[in-house]
Amino acid sequence: MALTRARTAAPSPEEAHAVFAAFLDELGEGIVSAVAAGTDVVLSAFGPAPLSRAVADGHGLPSAGVFLAPGVPTAEFPPPGWPGKPAAGNLAAGREALARSSTLYAGVLGRLGARLEIVSPSWPVFHGYSPAVVPRPPDWPANVRVTGYWWPASSTSWRPPPALVEFLWAGPPPVFIGFGSMTPSREQLAEIVAAAVERAGVRAIVQAGWAGLGAPSDRLLSIGEVPHEWLFPRVAAVVHHAGAGTTGAGLRAGVPAVAVPVLVDQPFWADRLHRLGVAPRPLPMAELTAGELAAALRSCLDDPSYRERAADLGHRLRAEDGAAPVIAHLV
Repeated sequence: MALTRARTAAPSPEEAHAVFAAFLDELGEGIVSAVAAGTDVVLSAFGPAPLSRAVADGHGLPSAGVFLAPGVPTAEFPPPGWPGKPAAGNLAAGREALARSSTLYAGVLGRLGARLEIVSPSWPVFHGYSPAVVPRPPDWPANVRVTGYWWPASSTSWRPPPALVEFLWAGPPPVFIGFGSMTPSREQLAEIVAAAVERAGVRAIVQAGWAGLGAPSDRLLSIGEVPHEWLFPRVAAVVHHAGAGTTGAGLRAGVPAVAVPVLVDQPFWADRLHRLGVAPRPLPMAELTAGELAAALRSCLDDPSYRERAADLGHRLRAEDGAAPVIAHLV
């Protein structure tokens, strides 16, 4: 994702890679500093995994990957973020994606290697999503597992704003619309959302997020940060960018979705929601119109099969303990 945003911000591919290389250097130094400050084990997301593993190995520390999206090549599906259908097959595409990643990380890994004795043992990788959402591919090695989702800790002190409670009680369950940390270069997004809400004849809670959505009206309440685990079970459907975390939160709540993917792994999760039967076809952000969004919302609300499948899947996800296998590995 960092490279994708660097490409967006920089005027040329060369400058984008220079920005990304500087980012990786800073990231590598941050991991070294964190480990030097005292740590017992290193758990790494997919993005910094090559650096985290190298630093952990150099300090003789155990480490593992904790990925929120599939990060190991497989013949079952293309790597998340791969554009279109791979011409040479899914497995080859996954291997090519890792090779490209190795090229990007080569410089900073070389600089880390000059200071650390880096070895490469077999590396355990845990995927923090449910096998009911993405089954574990049979061609993955034994050290790669799918555990179930890892949910954030609940806050005991948080209370919903009075205006939000009043809006929820004032009519039928609204839909939720929010795109998290996405800052899409999509003109008039707030207007598109407001028009879709009006056309669909629904009430909506809109999370401003980094996209700056707003335009409150009688049908629409604009909010800031609200815990998904509290809000999503109280809405009729969720419209989101299909990030891994928001996708999981919507599934856990057992409500249907409308996916509006923007970049990286979001098209993968959007497609997965559609294949699971809990969402109509994805609506890519770059092509989003008020008419399409309104039609998708009406489909979610009018076709009971979406809610039935979502409710069943949510029940299964709430019964899982995705953290347990990771904890068992650590102890």
